[in-house]
Amino acid sequence: MLNYRPLTAFLVFLGVATSAWSDSAQRPNVVLIYADDISAREFPVYGSTVWSGHRGSDTTDPAARGRMPVVDRLAREGVWFANAWAATVCSPSRAMMMTGRYASTHKWWHNGDYGRVADGGKRQRDGGKRQRTVALYETSPLLIGHVAQQAGYATLWTGKTQMKSADLQRFGFDEGVFTPGYFPHLPPNQHTDFHLVPQGAYGKSKLIDKDTGKEVQSYGQMSWYWQPAVALMNHPGSDEPFEWWPNTAASRAGYGLHTYGPDVEIDLTLDFIDRQHAAGKPFFVYHTTHLGHDAYDWLRPDSTDKWPGTPILHWDGEAYSRTEPRVTGDRGEYDTHGTVTPPGMKSHLEYLDYTVWLYLRKLEELGQLDNTILILAADNGTSGYGKTIHDRQRGCHVPLIVSAPGAQLTKRGRLDQVASMADLLPTLADLVGTRIPADYELDGRSLWPLLTTGTDTHRDWTYAYKSERQLIRGQRVMRDGNARWWDVSEEPDDLIDFAPIKDWQTVSPAHRAERTRLESVLPGYDNYATEHDPPAGSLSE
Repeated sequence: MLNYRPLTAFLVFLGVATSAWSDSAQRPNVVLIYADDISAREFPVYGSTVWSGHRGSDTTDPAARGRMPVVDRLAREGVWFANAWAATVCSPSRAMMMTGRYASTHKWWHNGDYGRVADGGKRQRDGGKRQRTVALYETSPLLIGHVAQQAGYATLWTGKTQMKSADLQRFGFDEGVFTPGYFPHLPPNQHTDFHLVPQGAYGKSKLIDKDTGKEVQSYGQMSWYWQPAVALMNHPGSDEPFEWWPNTAASRAGYGLHTYGPDVEIDLTLDFIDRQHAAGKPFFVYHTTHLGHDAYDWLRPDSTDKWPGTPILHWDGEAYSRTEPRVTGDRGEYDTHGTVTPPGMKSHLEYLDYTVWLYLRKLEELGQLDNTILILAADNGTSGYGKTIHDRQRGCHVPLIVSAPGAQLTKRGRLDQVASMADLLPTLADLVGTRIPADYELDGRSLWPLLTTGTDTHRDWTYAYKSERQLIRGQRVMRDGNARWWDVSEEPDDLIDFAPIKDWQTVSPAHRAERTRLESVLPGYDNYATEHDPPAGSLSE
């Protein structure tokens, strides 16, 4: 067992409100963790009476409930937004986060539905120009990485990329630690055969498990959990912009079936933090963890659940300990020797909590706990429950927690304000001191004035999208992607079973006035049919 000392100072500190940063000459570090496919209802602090069980089915079974003591505490002593929205699925939600804009501008409408641009004037056989997915830095040249870089921060992007074939060095990050499902920047990974590869002619191909040689029913991917494929960008000491990890004799000697991708991510990220702290430089970490995302289970090829197991953890009330994984076998026949949890969302939530704890432990060790803001959110609803779903807010209702122990927060605990993932870019700009040009259009609004002043108003509405479908909600009413209206003035126990509005005369005048207000907002973002692709001449070089 690996045992870590308790975060006693952290637990004591959180009970006290401080008046300023510990050193006014220091700029705060920022760690932004973006979990994958995790609805707000999965986090215990949100209080849902229903959560995800086997394969994302609804359950009330306490045994399937993930425990998140560290995140719970951060939410209570920091702030958590009851009604934060992302898009309904991964790619457009990440685009919203990284640009501070909605799809009407950045043009990433849905997974597989992206704005297209001519690719260098090359010609196809039919005489038309070859088309490619537009990169976010072309429609939105100021991304979250650039915001931090412009303020003099060292920047790291860790985890999932999902940026298609875009140049990852143009997103504003000095370094990268990527656990990709697909990675066009390098030749095939030779470290792992946990890879599902298509075989056969286009349109008739089958997915083959490279480990077993057998056909499987899943989607193409390299492992990002067990025996993961890990790519490094601009790693210190390397002569190449990209390389596969393990990249040293020591890392190759320690790599194998027992290697768990989220462990590699956090280990290399904490090394980055150590290096920047030693150099006296503030840092911004954008950690797009895979935790929460379903995957093919190479260690249990016959598993019927969505989420492969994790290393086993134990929380003693003050600290986590972790059982070192031991995995033996080959070609689909593996023995985990009791060191890996059963599959399920529960384990992913708990490993996310452990990951947050590791960040806090490192920050305490470096004396940076009260000089670091930690933001925890997710990109869309849970697979099987909300992901890709435009019914009510199943697909777009996500957790959003802000912990800022060294700042004078004027709000604590639950906030009933509506918020958007687009708000995080302008929030970061406020935190690091980057001025957004007045003529640079943003859909997001900084959360920082709400959190640190006496104002009780952030925004009147929040918005999401799924291709041509639009979703919007205020404090009283919500319109989903089916153009149905719901009364959201009271929160249901399961966070989704809102009362439908079929007769507007049965609700209050305030409800009707808010509907009118929201209906006036929608046309401003409704350009899917007229400007699905970026307008000619609008792209940044």
